[in-house]
Amino acid sequence: MRPRFDRLKTVSAALAVLVSFLSPACRNGGTAEKPRPYEELAERIRTAGLESEGAFTLLGRLTTSAAPRLTGSPQADKAVSLMRSEMERLGLESWLEPVTVQHWVRGEVEKAQILSGPENTETALSISALGWSVATPAEGISAEVIEAESFEDLRAKSAKVPGRIVFFNHPMDRTSLDAFRSYGQAAQYRSRGASEAARAGAVAVLVRSATQRIDDHPHTGMVAYDPQAPRVPAAAVSTSGAEILSAALKENPRLKLRLTFSPQTLPDVPSANVVGQIRGSGRPEEIVLLGAHLDSWDLAAGAHDDGAGCAQVMEALRLILESGIRPKRTIRAVLFMNEEFGASGGRDYARNARRKSERHLAAMESDRGGFLPLGFAVGGGPRILERMRRWEYLLASAGIQWMRLGGGGADIGPIVQTGAVPMGFVPDAQRYFDVHHSALDVLESVHPRELELGAVVLAIMAFIVAEEGI
Repeated sequence: MRPRFDRLKTVSAALAVLVSFLSPACRNGGTAEKPRPYEELAERIRTAGLESEGAFTLLGRLTTSAAPRLTGSPQADKAVSLMRSEMERLGLESWLEPVTVQHWVRGEVEKAQILSGPENTETALSISALGWSVATPAEGISAEVIEAESFEDLRAKSAKVPGRIVFFNHPMDRTSLDAFRSYGQAAQYRSRGASEAARAGAVAVLVRSATQRIDDHPHTGMVAYDPQAPRVPAAAVSTSGAEILSAALKENPRLKLRLTFSPQTLPDVPSANVVGQIRGSGRPEEIVLLGAHLDSWDLAAGAHDDGAGCAQVMEALRLILESGIRPKRTIRAVLFMNEEFGASGGRDYARNARRKSERHLAAMESDRGGFLPLGFAVGGGPRILERMRRWEYLLASAGIQWMRLGGGGADIGPIVQTGAVPMGFVPDAQRYFDVHHSALDVLESVHPRELELGAVVLAIMAFIVAEEGI
């Protein structure tokens, strides 16, 4: 047995030499392999973020103390004060910038009832008036309903529309992996449907909610009235209600519906964008902007839309501060007011007098919910994209899987027009429209770790751009 044992020892010794030869220390003359640029910084940011989950803590304060945050509401004003205080608590240089906002309020009454049979038996549907909608008469609108699957279908049935309520029943496509593309296709009936139907003689509009789920929670949003068309009342119906109404219409095409809701449009009011920053050590006039919108719809706390974004950009600045390294350029968080009712916060920010002495190098927006980070969409063309791809290894440590051409956002759009490169932070959106603009958009629908990873990614990306430029 001895010769075999000696042979094993010889093989083991050879393997040990080989492993030693292949080790980083051997390859680098006896010293450990050096980390790549900013690798240690990215690790510190990621570790600090995941240990604390500070974004979720801040989101909890926002959704508990100031929600819902419909523009012009007392809760929106409270959110401005709260987030300014949070910026001061972090030690950021902060201020408010004035914004004029629209002021629409939802009424106390929102009812939809199918009237069936000779005795007009009532079947209730869950609805939500759309933003900017005019009210029905106090007694409601009772009329026959005509169902349309598309604008083309509406035009084909135009002779039957006068005096009726148009019901746009266009389901959000479930087959597309791009949830935002599916949303855009469905949401056009919410925004344009009232005017298209009114031109054909409709007295009101009911729109299927823009979500892929079948439930009894209506999803609200904006109606964009055409000034050249009559303004008729417009509401969203839950997807469950849409299924019930569609089935009832197949049984009785002359079915009647009564709609009653009482929103009001009030005069514009003053509000503010909340701005906080870490001033750059070398080129402070050059700005890397992290943006999100502070307002929300009024059916819930606005946790994903867009409390999550506000918490992420604030947490990103906190993580950069705690890293102990001051960036060369200024990193600025802007919590925009009024994205949901016309994006006046983004426009007023871009034309504020302070912008004359500043140059915005890049603008990143978080307004797709607090879900797991997937990628970054970078604007400015292929050359800029390739330069930014040098840092993919840093973002990969926080879960980013790709970097592609793209970028943009409603609030950063005006500052992008001045030359800032847009960089869109893209989380997984498969569950976003389950809660979007509905009563389901609550703190409990946000996962603390996924939310924090978004803040970590924004912190790393913002610091790299602030240090290295574009």
